[in-house]
Amino acid sequence: MDKKQPEKIKCKNCNKEIDPDEFLINFNICPNCGYHGYVGAMKRIQITSDEGSFNEMAQDLNSVDFLNFYDLKSYSSRLTEARLKSGLNEAIVVGDARINGFRTSLGVMDFSFMGGSMGSVVGEKIKILADYSIANKLPLIIFCASGGARMQEGIISLMQMAKTVSCINRLRENKIPYICLITNPTTGGVSASFATVADIIISEPGTLFCFAGPRVVEQTIKKAVPPDFGSAERNLRNGQVDMIVERKDIKDILARLLKLFKN
Repeated sequence: MDKKQPEKIKCKNCNKEIDPDEFLINFNICPNCGYHGYVGAMKRIQITSDEGSFNEMAQDLNSVDFLNFYDLKSYSSRLTEARLKSGLNEAIVVGDARINGFRTSLGVMDFSFMGGSMGSVVGEKIKILADYSIANKLPLIIFCASGGARMQEGIISLMQMAKTVSCINRLRENKIPYICLITNPTTGGVSASFATVADIIISEPGTLFCFAGPRVVEQTIKKAVPPDFGSAERNLRNGQVDMIVERKDIKDILARLLKLFKN
């Protein structure tokens, strides 16, 4: 009996069919148009850090529904669904890792956990990671992927903007380098806080990186925005990001930067 072939997947950008194995081997990048598809936090850690080098910390921190928030469903239900869907406890994974032998503190956000929204636990994990960087004199690297602040935590989620920026300021005071990797999408409270205060900001190609997306802006100002509004390429031209790097090259670029910082 012939083995059933896996179904082809369609690129979200060019709509061409892609062989699933080829897509996986190519770091979830379309071989036809180069579109960078979604990558979860654990996969991102796997392709960025040296094999077996990542040691997770603060993994037992969990968000709680302290406001008893309810929209179409309770916040507690949304948290349970997010944990089942993503396999993670929160929208960011943090820890100690090595990249081509260079030790670093690494944080990776995951959009599959409630749109990578930043609540009190995300802010606390970034604080823990920043404190660890300072105590061990390690460069900090954070991969961002977020729709912004987590509305179910109200003003507490907005306070994480100030909290995370304060953490980064402490890094700067201690002369600890901070590199931010912008992945698709990075918007809202994350783009308006720790994502934009890094020493070096790197983006993947085609990434949406802005405070409010083009659809929201158009609805607000009642005017059309440029077709490349919020794109990594436009941000590079305007000085919002320092470089655009393809996913397959990110590990080597980070290693080169870490070597420069070490020297």
